[in-house]
Amino acid sequence: MKKHDGEGSTRRRKVFYICGSINQTTQMHQIARELGPGYRHIFSPYYGNHDFELLRRMGALEHTIGGHRLQRRCLEYLHDHELEVDYGLANHGHVDLVFQCSDLVRPVNIRDKRVILVQEGMSDPESVLFPLVQRFRWIPGFFGGTSATGLSDLYDRFCVASEGFKRLFVQRGVKAEKVVVTGIPNFDDCAKYCDGDFPWRDYVLCCTSDVREVWWWENRRAFILEAKAIAERHQRPLVFKLHPNENVERAIAEIRRWAPEAMVYTSGSAEEMVAHCTALVCKYSTLAFVGIALGKEVHSLFPNTELEALLPEQNRAAARNIAQVARELLIRSQPPKTRPFPLFAKPPRVGPKEGMLLRRSA
Repeated sequence: MKKHDGEGSTRRRKVFYICGSINQTTQMHQIARELGPGYRHIFSPYYGNHDFELLRRMGALEHTIGGHRLQRRCLEYLHDHELEVDYGLANHGHVDLVFQCSDLVRPVNIRDKRVILVQEGMSDPESVLFPLVQRFRWIPGFFGGTSATGLSDLYDRFCVASEGFKRLFVQRGVKAEKVVVTGIPNFDDCAKYCDGDFPWRDYVLCCTSDVREVWWWENRRAFILEAKAIAERHQRPLVFKLHPNENVERAIAEIRRWAPEAMVYTSGSAEEMVAHCTALVCKYSTLAFVGIALGKEVHSLFPNTELEALLPEQNRAAARNIAQVARELLIRSQPPKTRPFPLFAKPPRVGPKEGMLLRRSA
């Protein structure tokens, strides 16, 4: 006898999750857990169209969520948790719902699907190219950086971290009726990071970024010296946590040159490190929100008043809220109309061999 899924269907509905970084991937996994076993959950690393795949194979995307390295990390996580993987939706002609972690790349093979976009975290300041992306929506969103998140309009709902972020995205051109304030997983309960077992206490923590790896400019010397000055003012040790996506050898050499007394960590939970620090120094990182939520002294490129206004809802229920948005969207009996093809876009025919419909056996 066929089992009802509770939404008026006699089959398990398929939900497809386009993942990315480990942060984005774990958020998608949490949403899937909240939706539960009544749905068939299918996952993929981040992917795009033929132009995107060509850039990836050329190595031009290696320091982005579309690069080989971060795709491998994503696949390792999905396999370790025994999740069904179908790279680029190559093996499922029909799915009922798509979750997308970023709309800066617009795969055309989901253009006729119901889509929920989920905010990852911090949004970059508006770049020089942002006005062009904002005005001419056919320009690929990645030219505007994460400040262009949501501008594709190729989704049905956009789940965001807070009312402050909703105002920000609407101000940038996102349709207000599509935005739902749910909170975002991984940043809806920052207090839990206080229970971590990071051994040090009462230090100045400096969290680096990967802006140079994604073709932005940074004065790393000035950034290191600023952190060093703050640590000296507090008379506290200086600890660096390197971004997992940056050139580690270069970053360590720079720290050894300008702050040789500092401790350097290349792995571990940055959130737990924030929870036990005296002051936090960072730039564009979502970790600034963890510091603000925990009452830390935060130094970033954003005024603290702005961070407080944007602070993700500390509701401990973001994944559950997003899952409810999905259930409500699935109640709609008719699929969305076919959306227009982005410029020069064609979907990839197949994904890499290691990503094709993989599922680790129990």
